[in-house]
Amino acid sequence: MNERLRHEQHFHDEQAQERRQGWEANPALLRFPAEDYLDHEPWVRPALARLGNLQYKRVVDFGCGHGMASTSLARMGAHVIAFDLSSGYVHEAVCRAKSNQVAIEGVVADGAHLPFRDGSMDAIWGVAILHHLELTHAAKEIKRVLAPGGQAVFCEPWGGNQLLELARRYLPYAGKERTADERPLTADDLRQIQTVFPSAELQFVQLSGMIRRAWKNCPLLPMLDRLDGAILRHWLTLRPWCRYVVVHLIK
Repeated sequence: MNERLRHEQHFHDEQAQERRQGWEANPALLRFPAEDYLDHEPWVRPALARLGNLQYKRVVDFGCGHGMASTSLARMGAHVIAFDLSSGYVHEAVCRAKSNQVAIEGVVADGAHLPFRDGSMDAIWGVAILHHLELTHAAKEIKRVLAPGGQAVFCEPWGGNQLLELARRYLPYAGKERTADERPLTADDLRQIQTVFPSAELQFVQLSGMIRRAWKNCPLLPMLDRLDGAILRHWLTLRPWCRYVVVHLIK
């Protein structure tokens, strides 16, 4: 394991340990209704829908973190394999699934060296994980483990908006903590992915709606989300100014 991975692992293990103190003292914190994950951002449901019917499918939660996605995928009938570099987060994901009366398989692994057989997975889901990786190699690993016709969807922070980058760097907001090495995806990163998946589909999301990052309860958010949908369909030049990009890969 290289120095960067060791630093990432230590950073996220520390986060997971802090979280563990809370949910071990109050296990009810692990339980959540479906909409808490599916609707926590407006792009989650439509992005997940790109994977199609997941009943009985083998689905990887790529960089599972706290495991809400793993539990949500299992609720859809998938056989879920949740992996993360942090053993603490894998433990939380498995405990969260059990607390919500579903089962998942947890694995500690590095996203650039997936411990799965060639062609063994039907689908992969990941949120804010690709930007931690060397993308050409990671994309080859994703393609290797997907079955023919398998799909992967990743939802990633986008780095094309320089004003947003200044805000990310200097403005305080909840959940800002990140490692020193990570940065949002760039156009060059997307080109690396497209060398492996030439037909990759990209959807840029959250233009005006990105205000929710600083003002979570803004009453105008539903209207802003609808406005973004209309604007981004017609004014393609505004897409690079968005907060997130959804990357859809098909083998």
